[in-house]
Amino acid sequence: MVKNMWDKEKAAGLTGLEELVYRSNLLGIDRSVANWGGGNTSMKTTELDFRRREIEVMWVKGSGSDLATMKANNFTGLRLEDIRPLLERDEMSDEEMVAYLSHCMIDSTHPRASIETLLHAFLPFKHVDHTHPDAIISICCADNGKAIAEEIFGDRFVWVPYVRPGFTLSKMIAEGVKNNSKAELVLMEKHGLVTWGETAEECYHNTISIIQEAERYIESRVDEERLFGGAKYQALPTEERRAVLAEILPVIRGEVSGQKKAIVTFDDAENVLQFVNSHDAPALSQVGAACPDHLVHTKRVPLYIDWHPGQEDTKTLISKLKEGIARFKEEYQQYFERNKNEGDQMAEPAPRVILIPGLGMINTGKNWFMSKVSGALYHRAIAVMRGATTLGRFVSLNEKESYDVEYWPLELYKLSLAPPEKELSRQVALVTGGAGGIGSATCRRLVEKGAHVVIVDLNEEGAQQLAEDLIQTYGEGRAIGVKTDVTKEDLVAGAFKQAVLTYGGVDIVVNNAGLATSSPLDETTLEEWKLNMDVLNTGYFLVAREAFKIMKKQSSGGSMVFVGSKNSVYAGKHAAAYSAAKAAEVHLARCIAAEGGEFGIRVNAVLPDAVLQGSAIWNSKWREERAAAYGIKPDQLDEFYRERTTLKVNVFPEDVAEAILFFASDRAAKTTGCMLTVDGGVPAAFVR
Repeated sequence: MVKNMWDKEKAAGLTGLEELVYRSNLLGIDRSVANWGGGNTSMKTTELDFRRREIEVMWVKGSGSDLATMKANNFTGLRLEDIRPLLERDEMSDEEMVAYLSHCMIDSTHPRASIETLLHAFLPFKHVDHTHPDAIISICCADNGKAIAEEIFGDRFVWVPYVRPGFTLSKMIAEGVKNNSKAELVLMEKHGLVTWGETAEECYHNTISIIQEAERYIESRVDEERLFGGAKYQALPTEERRAVLAEILPVIRGEVSGQKKAIVTFDDAENVLQFVNSHDAPALSQVGAACPDHLVHTKRVPLYIDWHPGQEDTKTLISKLKEGIARFKEEYQQYFERNKNEGDQMAEPAPRVILIPGLGMINTGKNWFMSKVSGALYHRAIAVMRGATTLGRFVSLNEKESYDVEYWPLELYKLSLAPPEKELSRQVALVTGGAGGIGSATCRRLVEKGAHVVIVDLNEEGAQQLAEDLIQTYGEGRAIGVKTDVTKEDLVAGAFKQAVLTYGGVDIVVNNAGLATSSPLDETTLEEWKLNMDVLNTGYFLVAREAFKIMKKQSSGGSMVFVGSKNSVYAGKHAAAYSAAKAAEVHLARCIAAEGGEFGIRVNAVLPDAVLQGSAIWNSKWREERAAAYGIKPDQLDEFYRERTTLKVNVFPEDVAEAILFFASDRAAKTTGCMLTVDGGVPAAFVR
């Protein structure tokens, strides 16, 4: 049940636009009230113009913002004196409306006004809310919705037949309200709710109370056992679900990715499982979108996979997924060709939502956040279908109207406001030793370039802290921290499983976990020898092997970067165990490069030297041991290493990270089996 969250104490000190921001955020926080990116709010005030004259101004949500997070700068101010004459017109095209409203803005730096600006302007109320509540859209998407509305609201509502947002809809709403002196709300068929008030608080209370009325009516009639025709399948047990998902997500990621890759997430919430496991899900899911706002992010329909959990195996599921995704793409192409207008450019044809009985919902997007948005919107679709089928029969827009909304220039404009995608956007990187000096610098550089990063390290606290730092800077879902010992086969597999369950797969793997010991050969113990081999050789093998499996499943190639050492090609004094392990490491990289070529998997190595800053290795006994090997004091190492290079420089973690970024990126698309030194120029270690 929607809750009234208005806090009088918080609101008491707010004035003007601050109050509108507060009200908008409250509405947007509850996604059962307002879709992500959807809905809009407004407030009419008196302001001083640039000549210090009093003018009537309407503040309305700007295009491309989200009610839950928007701030004052996301609203647009428009002169009402210029807008009101439009009520006398009989028609107005979208293009003309947008151009006209741009001249009404009190400040040219404000964002473009909402598509539904005229809806707010034409209503004679100081505060107006337009939302997409689940309960209300359930009524508006039921075949008997108007009759249901009469039972709930009597003569207090105005019913408006479906019309796409714009001038015509705005005028219909204004006239409907004008002609019903008892009107307290507007119900827009297949669309949503409009409410109003003389104060921000009154407007908010009206919105919430009307939604609650609808909710109470629907919930009193819900029969959980018979929802969606009742249960046909049982969900697989949680651990079994996760195991199957770990197998299929990389396959799905490969199949849905075209020229551009996708991030793939899953959702097995209780309401999702109830829907996908039901008798009616195959048919209901194909009726159409529950709300026009959903179309850009979920497409008209999801892909439903007719898999029988408990009766069919994962191999069969994978086969059905490949066939289903290929068919969906082909049908989407046909849908586009049937309905396209001159100048339309087809969007990515792969499904945004995939429904699988026994498992739940799979979502795709250009990044983790947008994948979650498509999932969040389909949660709303399930809630609407739950309500609509309780009341009557669920109905949606026809194909042509769905297409025209999906490819509507005013809707696509919102997408154009997103910042351009970065070099590694849509890619997933896993970095071992990710909390250390080179590892953390690499993670930061990869995320900065758009990648999603899985930070793997024995130091769990360090990995998770770095992930939190990256999320704070670059946004939710951009990084996770995972504790793993790379010498343990099951833990390595577990780290990759977590990467798959979070992002759908992996594209870049940086084999960087490390340690170092130093001893004269006759003092090198078997334990020391095994330790170096376990971490720097076996560990790199286990990580690379697991990555290789996933990259093959994705069928879209990948890049592995091994962080070797000067000692990979130079026999370091008093470092036989370390040097031998590092030499084996880079040869392993070359072996994988030779085997991975046919799958588009590139493997290269970076050979740094003496990266002392931020390194756990160099802050350990290794510093003293290396100083002793050269007959100097530990605090003289920086100068010693600088002076032995031809460039007379020290090497920093960021220098190595830059080389790793090069190999990980498409700038090295035709390079594999290569070794790149980042050591300031140590002649003894020149590769030859």
